[in-house]
Amino acid sequence: MEGKYVYENLIIWILFLVLAISATAAVFFSQVINSVISLSVFSVSLAAVFLIQQAPDVAMAEAVVGAGLMTALFLVAISRTGGGNH
Repeated sequence: MEGKYVYENLIIWILFLVLAISATAAVFFSQVINSVISLSVFSVSLAAVFLIQQAPDVAMAEAVVGAGLMTALFLVAISRTGGGNH
């Protein structure tokens, strides 16, 4: 039974590492589209953490709003403001 918790903790720590890397990458990317993709990875990783922590309703909300809706909204905003080529 203890082995299950070791793997669960390992997965959570790996997801925390992905969260930190994707958040940092979103700040330091020079192209806006890469930052949007990085934020989408952040949202999906956060949804996975919520799912592992047994909060499926929060995980679904994060996946739909964070990864889906916000990514689409950012992409529309980028396309309407000149493509983020600055």
